[in-house]
Amino acid sequence: MANMQRRPDGRWRARYRDHDGREHARHFDRKIDAQRWLDAITASMVRGDYVDPRLGRTSVCQYVDLWLPAQPLRDTSRRAYDSYLRNHVLPALGDQRLASVTRTQVLAFRRELEERLAPITARHVMVMVAGIFADAVTDGMLARSPCTDTVPRRPPRRSVVPLTVDEVDALIAAAPQRYRAMVVLGAACGLRLGEVLGLAVASVRFDDREIDVVQQLVLVPGRPPRLAPPKTRGSVRTVPMAEIALAALTDHLSAYPADAGDLVFRSRTGTPVWPNTFNTSVWQPLRRRAGLPAARFHDLRHFMASALIRYGESVKTVSAVLGHSDETETLRTYSHLWPDADARTRAAVDAVLGPRADYLRTGHPAHGL
Repeated sequence: MANMQRRPDGRWRARYRDHDGREHARHFDRKIDAQRWLDAITASMVRGDYVDPRLGRTSVCQYVDLWLPAQPLRDTSRRAYDSYLRNHVLPALGDQRLASVTRTQVLAFRRELEERLAPITARHVMVMVAGIFADAVTDGMLARSPCTDTVPRRPPRRSVVPLTVDEVDALIAAAPQRYRAMVVLGAACGLRLGEVLGLAVASVRFDDREIDVVQQLVLVPGRPPRLAPPKTRGSVRTVPMAEIALAALTDHLSAYPADAGDLVFRSRTGTPVWPNTFNTSVWQPLRRRAGLPAARFHDLRHFMASALIRYGESVKTVSAVLGHSDETETLRTYSHLWPDADARTRAAVDAVLGPRADYLRTGHPAHGL
């Protein structure tokens, strides 16, 4: 039900009732403006995309408090979202009403992010912001999202440059005894840091020379670290152990005995090793001692992949050992390390016809021609 009425001051009062029977009203100087407003409201109700104006007055911060707990996120993703919101989104947009945020403001926010953050991080934040406003539209809080075409393109992936054998040797030598086997597992088995820290003694099958990767240690905002499933379903895997990994784990457990249900790597007090504590207190000092200030623990995983590729392993094998969700991820990350089709073609032809090249250059037939 909608109607208009002229007030004593000459202005026009337009009002309507929504689906729940609540009355809404606005005042206009001109009758035609009041009629257009009522027509737009009526059309939105007929289309089914009507939005209660009061819901749009909800602040971004209030909506996020409801939105984030409801998201089906892995613990690592939830930790990242919490950081993005606290450090970037809420300080800039948190106090604004959902309906008052404009596309221009979102673009300005994006520009500020790109000035302060790495391109991939800025993109991750903008993807999250676009998701928040898209869900606000779905929840009936907004008629449309202000984030149309505001997410930057994915930046070009930088080619992985693997560590050399000498660099890995230097990292292993620089590692404290308690954590040396961790470095070996990163380089020889391609385990992620969380997978190494979450490795239980029972998951190491010494007789079979294999490791069952079935859990990882993760951090959740405001809580101590906890064990959780690996990153993806593909990350649940069995990894073969080379002799160096077998020897490193044997030596470690001889020096730091543990029961089958215990974690292989524990702090001096017997508690799990927090990933951020390991990075700050162990990894940063050891990489400086090794003369590799830019090396990351994850670079050990890249070294493992490059070793497999160098020795002719297939994409399927590399993907399975690393626990990638699919082989596309493996190719996207390491395709430049495999010989390309042109190189393989040249090698094949040279293997068959190479001796004849000498004849063409010298005029003397090669042996056997």
